[in-house]
Amino acid sequence: MLRYLLFFVIVLYLFSVLLPQLHIGFLLSSLCLIIVVSTFFQAKRFVQILGGTFLLLGVFLLASSGAHWKQYILSFGPMLDLLTMFTLIPILGIPIKIGGYSGGIQSIIQKKVKTSGQLYMITSGISYFFSIFMNLATLPMTYFSIRPALGLYTVNNKERFMSRAITRGFAMPLIWAPVTPIVGIVITMTGVTWVSILPYVIPLSIIGMGLDWFIGARKSKRMLQTQKNLTVNELAATVESGQINRSGRVFQILLAIIIFNVVISLVETRFPYPFLILISLLVIPFALTWSLFLKQGKEFGVHLLEHFQSFSVSMKDQFFIYLSAGFFISAINVSHTNELLYRWVLKFIHLAGVEVFLILLPFIPLALAFLGLHPAVSLALMIEGLNPQAMGISPYILTVAMLAGAVSSFLVGPYNATLGLMSNIVKESSYKVSNWNLSFAALYIGIVMAYLFLLELLLN
Repeated sequence: MLRYLLFFVIVLYLFSVLLPQLHIGFLLSSLCLIIVVSTFFQAKRFVQILGGTFLLLGVFLLASSGAHWKQYILSFGPMLDLLTMFTLIPILGIPIKIGGYSGGIQSIIQKKVKTSGQLYMITSGISYFFSIFMNLATLPMTYFSIRPALGLYTVNNKERFMSRAITRGFAMPLIWAPVTPIVGIVITMTGVTWVSILPYVIPLSIIGMGLDWFIGARKSKRMLQTQKNLTVNELAATVESGQINRSGRVFQILLAIIIFNVVISLVETRFPYPFLILISLLVIPFALTWSLFLKQGKEFGVHLLEHFQSFSVSMKDQFFIYLSAGFFISAINVSHTNELLYRWVLKFIHLAGVEVFLILLPFIPLALAFLGLHPAVSLALMIEGLNPQAMGISPYILTVAMLAGAVSSFLVGPYNATLGLMSNIVKESSYKVSNWNLSFAALYIGIVMAYLFLLELLLN
């Protein structure tokens, strides 16, 4: 029953955006309230506490402002755009799963990799490119494609090696990739376009990858000579049934990424719909076209059906926490608490200066990550107290600061899904996985602070 309710709400939300004349806002909000009540009893204890806190704070703000009873119901619904994106984005991973690309990865390793440093860079690079399409599915796919090859090198802690390479490669494109929820929510709130921020955020992504490769490849080990001749046989044995062992196929992913980004840049300029909605609407047609190119249309249909049959089980926690946070955000606006937050921010800027404020801004989503908040929720809450035009801050600089902080939180936030999934894969605690990334995250934040200071000088 819950599966059908969640699916119906997603479809109804898309109709409400595409056809606003239907006036189904109250119905949609009522269904969101029902979902919150239903998922509360099925959510994990920590999620219940966090979401329950949002709900109680929201009720308190509405009650203190004397809001009408209808406003309590209408306050449910914000962040449905993110939930829609979370629901549909994994579909982009279907062509990669059914396209036999793991075999191509193994072929690259056989032919090109001679040292552990090169393997680290390939692992991080593949994780980077998969992250643009596959979101969290990047972690297990990269790990199980590359991990068998690591046995050929004298690396002290192989699981730390894999965890660092995969999570860092995974995090770096999240600052610009159009399918990333944090990118969608920030550009929607700050009013910039996706294409316009690329010159500001892509350099940070490239610098982060370069820093990761430099650190990861410093203690490079050559392939063990006694096992060198067995490389082809051992790696070939790891290729799954149905995988095609051609390295050239991996470049199809790069081509697909380029095409997808070009399509998004064109669609964004031609249609008036929110960025998150445009991305969500493009997912299924693009993934289907890619699958048809691979002559796997029927297989795509099977995987698509499986996705919609299982997504309610995996996303019930997300629906509860995001709808609860959305209710709190609505309450902040209805009660005009956002104006109070904005005045506090202005006072801080007046006392400390714009430069100090921008340098400290990335630390907010990073700190909130250690309290269990997903970066998307943190950014949505932060936006309510920020008005870049009124504060005299470039919206592009504000966008960079918020996205960079969110990316750092993906690296070290012990409660987020990224480190949680990685810890399950490598059989270590999420705190240990977080500690493996602490030094890199600190260096990256330092680079971000210097970059923001430089941008402020150049743009203002």
